[in-house]
Amino acid sequence: MNRFAALIDALVYTRSRNGKLDLLAQYLRETPDPDRGWALAALTDGLDFPAVKASTIRALMAERVDEILWGLSRDYVGDTAETASLLWPEPPVPAGPPPTVAEVVETLSSATRGNAGPLLAGLLDRLDANGRYALLKLATGAMRIGISSRLAKVAFAQAFGVNVEEVEEYWHGQTAPYAALFQWAIGQAEPPRTDLLPLFRPFMLAHPLEDGTRLDLADYAAEWKWDGIRVQLVNVNGETRVYSRGGDDISAAFPEIAGSLPFPAVLDGELLVRGSHQGGEAGGAASFNALQQRLGRKVVSKKMLEDYPAFVRLYDVLIDGDEDLRQRPWSERRPRLEALQPRLNPSQYDLSEVISAPDWDALTEIRARARDEAIEGLMLKRRDSPYVAGRRTGLWYKWKRDPLTVDCVLMYAQRGSGKRSSFHSDFTFGCWNGDPDAGAELLPVGKAYFGFTDNELKWLDSWVRQHTTGRFGPVREVEKALVLEVAFDSVHLSKRHKSGLAMRFPRISRIRSDKPAHEADRIETLRALAT
Repeated sequence: MNRFAALIDALVYTRSRNGKLDLLAQYLRETPDPDRGWALAALTDGLDFPAVKASTIRALMAERVDEILWGLSRDYVGDTAETASLLWPEPPVPAGPPPTVAEVVETLSSATRGNAGPLLAGLLDRLDANGRYALLKLATGAMRIGISSRLAKVAFAQAFGVNVEEVEEYWHGQTAPYAALFQWAIGQAEPPRTDLLPLFRPFMLAHPLEDGTRLDLADYAAEWKWDGIRVQLVNVNGETRVYSRGGDDISAAFPEIAGSLPFPAVLDGELLVRGSHQGGEAGGAASFNALQQRLGRKVVSKKMLEDYPAFVRLYDVLIDGDEDLRQRPWSERRPRLEALQPRLNPSQYDLSEVISAPDWDALTEIRARARDEAIEGLMLKRRDSPYVAGRRTGLWYKWKRDPLTVDCVLMYAQRGSGKRSSFHSDFTFGCWNGDPDAGAELLPVGKAYFGFTDNELKWLDSWVRQHTTGRFGPVREVEKALVLEVAFDSVHLSKRHKSGLAMRFPRISRIRSDKPAHEADRIETLRALAT
């Protein structure tokens, strides 16, 4: 556990991507099984200990530390694990040697709500402050140290000199601590098989199209970029699964889709909800707000299936029967996809349209008219591009529609986590529900924690500290005086929010310190944009 703690500590203070890769690769090479496998799972959100919650840590601290000291320290530090690791009292006598990562996983996996506290305390007593921090982060699944699943796979490939695309391919068929994957990587076993189970294949992704870039439409095909969730449908040996972009199995949430692919294939598409107001089986897609009613549900009622019928708008075909098409160019895969569509239920599948435009200027005009409920912009796919994992420069581009903007007033601020734990970086903002000069009030309309530079973050943090009017735990209420220009992709009516509105992808685009708060926008302005 000490070696894992040292890795976490080093990763927290390493900013560069290459530096993080070197640290991870060295750890994976030098750490024995199964610790390195469990550590890899912890860093990529592959571990879950249901009995251990943040409340478990708070209860342990309440037994050992003064309540006021804990509250003030937690508010200042901004992170429960870090605060607890520093305040945890050293045991009067040594409690034993530091546990291994494998011992920690075994102990926490067997924990229940009734004994999770004592078991966790016993482990904490055997570690120093760095070890306690790593343990608590592992136990609660809240690493937040800048390690994505993709970065971990690249580090794995770097550690053992294997191809990262192969790592991506084999990864999803394995479970922690990934013994077969490590044995293959060090040359002691054959690659894990991927042809017997309906396994996830990594998606091909797109780079944002930079402003001013013009592409030759003889080389690139254009499609709409739909505002749903990217999914992959896999049918192998008569079993079908639906995977999200992150490789999560979401078949249970969309049973009508999981049961709708009747032949062996791997298909790429966008999961959408049918817009009932558009009418008919071939009707259009509803907004993301409608799809959101289906997301995250473990049990889907008959009424939910009827009110929000899901369907897939197909983008690509990776495997057709037993033929892997990923190395074929898009110009060959597209006709294969079109040939497959008649074999699918038309109420549950359709094709993403290839947009016809004579030149770039004409395509620009088409994009400018694209602010539809479920259209995010355009996708541009090189006609000779194979289907490769991740983002490859020059192959696929996403050209998103211009965001909407509105001027809001900062209402609340909260400290961030990890590297931002010393700064107020989570901002809640609102719009007026009428004329502010006639006594209207501000209603929260969104929350954002990105869009600003590091220098702007420091400025905002300083402003919050100087204009605090109230405190509610880690949240500060501020003087209603600072206007923020907020960019967002869309806004939807919502019964869950006091304002009746919910923004999609809000981010702070400008700090309008020059603008008086009473000149910020009103709720009615946002409501007029709602879909």
